[in-house]
Amino acid sequence: MRVLAPALAAVLSACASAAAGGAGLISDAELQAYAAKPFDKSAMMFKHLALGRNHGAPVVVDFPCGDVCPAYTVRIIHYDVAPGPACAAVGGIEQKIMVPRGIAVSSETFCVPRALGDVHP
Repeated sequence: MRVLAPALAAVLSACASAAAGGAGLISDAELQAYAAKPFDKSAMMFKHLALGRNHGAPVVVDFPCGDVCPAYTVRIIHYDVAPGPACAAVGGIEQKIMVPRGIAVSSETFCVPRALGDVHP
């Protein structure tokens, strides 16, 4: 059995807590560690997961895919709040992210945790 890095173990614990209905707090460092880790595109495509709460706001991750799946699966980590005043109220930043849709991509605005402001292209 391999030992998980402490940050990854904490993220997985937060995810399990959130999936079990708990508050599941997740820090900026844990979000950054999760965002930096590679993911299995085949296993994750089309999934939507709750990661926990960061600075009091719910954080989710979506794995949309385009026409060539799983190759075009992307990971989008964001607050589960609408862009605009609600995003500003939780301390997030609005970010336009290219999302695969069928044979094309579309630009969508998400409310991203400030700690992940540079993560999404």
